[in-house]
Amino acid sequence: MRSSGVFRSFFDAGTNIVTRFVLLILSSAIYHGFVIAEVLLNNSHLWYPPCLSQANVKLQRVLYKFINIYFATVARKTAMMPYILRRFIWFLVKCLAIIVAPITCILNIFRGGTCPPPTNPLLFKSATTLAAMIRKKQLKSEQLVSAYVERCREVNQYLNAIVEPRYEQAIEKAKNVDSMLASTTESIESLAEKYPLLGIPFTVKESIAVKGMSNDAGTVKDKRIPAEKDACIVKMAKEAGAIPIAVTNTPELCMNMETYNMVTGLTQNPYNLKCTVGGSSGGEAALISSGASIMGLGSDIAGSLRLPSMFTGIFGHKPSPRLLSVEGHVPDSLDPDFEEYFALGPLTRYAEDLSLLLKVLQAPDAHSIPYDTPVDFKKMKFYYMEGDGSGIASSIDSDVRMAMEKAKHHIRYTYNVEVEELKIKNMHHMWEISIRVLFNIKHIRNIYTDPKKRDSLLPMWPEVFKKILGCSRHSMTCVGYGPVKKFFDALPSCYYNKLINVFEEVKVDFQKALKENAVLFYPTFPSAAHEHYKFLYKFLNISYLSVFNALGLPVTTCPLGFNEKGMPVGMQIVSARYNDHLTIAVAKELEKAFGGWVPTNTTLETVNKYRNAELNVDVNSNNKSTS
Repeated sequence: MRSSGVFRSFFDAGTNIVTRFVLLILSSAIYHGFVIAEVLLNNSHLWYPPCLSQANVKLQRVLYKFINIYFATVARKTAMMPYILRRFIWFLVKCLAIIVAPITCILNIFRGGTCPPPTNPLLFKSATTLAAMIRKKQLKSEQLVSAYVERCREVNQYLNAIVEPRYEQAIEKAKNVDSMLASTTESIESLAEKYPLLGIPFTVKESIAVKGMSNDAGTVKDKRIPAEKDACIVKMAKEAGAIPIAVTNTPELCMNMETYNMVTGLTQNPYNLKCTVGGSSGGEAALISSGASIMGLGSDIAGSLRLPSMFTGIFGHKPSPRLLSVEGHVPDSLDPDFEEYFALGPLTRYAEDLSLLLKVLQAPDAHSIPYDTPVDFKKMKFYYMEGDGSGIASSIDSDVRMAMEKAKHHIRYTYNVEVEELKIKNMHHMWEISIRVLFNIKHIRNIYTDPKKRDSLLPMWPEVFKKILGCSRHSMTCVGYGPVKKFFDALPSCYYNKLINVFEEVKVDFQKALKENAVLFYPTFPSAAHEHYKFLYKFLNISYLSVFNALGLPVTTCPLGFNEKGMPVGMQIVSARYNDHLTIAVAKELEKAFGGWVPTNTTLETVNKYRNAELNVDVNSNNKSTS
């Protein structure tokens, strides 16, 4: 085992040296290319006859005129990309895949295997069930927290999901909970109302502040500065009795579809260590899916919570805008509309725990959501879409289509309700609209933000050149964010205004379709989790997720089984704003029908056996074993 680790270290070091050598050659070639071009241009009279020059100028004028007329015509009709341009972007990315795919295969040679399955029956119980057991003194919080601490230590060597643990503090807090319960005279009902999460361990994405813990969001810093206070939702969870046991990995400043940074490293998928967990809430998803956390808190601005949930076979919920406070998150924004598109939300293994957490975390002044109101599926409307039809994102594969068909079939034959295809005019423009709208958010904290003047940016090109030379300590996506943002900001405002007009029409159409008791089945991603680093040529598929951030709709990701390779597949359940209870209710129904979360190397029958069985726990002992 040690020799394998040493060999892998040499392999990683060798790969790093070769990569930097190649970057130096490329940068040198680019520099000398410019020098040669300058020499040729300054001496063009020696190799470029004047007659050819005059013909070339005339040809250029004709081409420029044609292009100007074409784009002027397009701009008058719409502010959107024409279909041919969208397909051209798709083609360029496919060409990139030819170069990147072999490199990703090499980088993943020494990865593989799965995370060991949980064996402690406590780890199969929902937070809802465990909280009730603790209140009834059928289980000690210390026993529960210790079981999860032990599981975290077991799986993190496989997953690399934990940034900073707080095991000792968590166990001490659990003991205090047990002491309080031993001496209290309050009724079980009163405890349930005051402390709905009493004694329950949970984990938090590193970008969400937990007092005294790392809150750098995967950023390399000269000095680590822990969070001075809890984020609002962490504070509310603690007040409800929950106990944080660790903060988990995220890509730098949450700007990646792969959970990797230069501080903690790469987080791996419990179902196949060669595969990605997605991003940016990948550390949370990996830990919860492996049975090392009951529930967690993540964030979502372009599917950051939903993609990891789907890739690891668990439930995640992006709430309606402003339902949960986003205070205490890194990065934040000075833009007053930031919360319209960005949200914090829960990740859980069981659908029933979503509503439990959301009731606790909901902002005091937020819109009231009737989570406990029974839902009659026979009176609901069900729709489905298989994508936005833009031609720029990949089409869903047979595994995802089969999973969606399974869900549609269940609704159709169980409740005699037809699942109809939803057609939205201009939906094929939502790829561009969602990207443009999200990049229009102003003053998001990033690596170029001036620390002395929050609404100003530092020069970008020095960092870009450092990245090209392999000398930057920031990720590629963080380095690229500044120039891309600057590009979008430089585009004419009249085009953006036309785009917004089309966007408003799409929003109205969605509101009309979903305003009653209606939900939409929509793919989370075109396929199950892919191998690490393949997001470099799959990033266009982010539109499956970003569209609902732009529209401000609540979304629940729901696991629907596995593909032939044993990787989880699932879909998104979408509804109108403040219909969060409907998406969660449908997720609960589909969980009953198809099983929901099933850990690695475990059968659904085993999960149901442990989940529904009574536990014989000696509450008078600190022994962590159960039977």
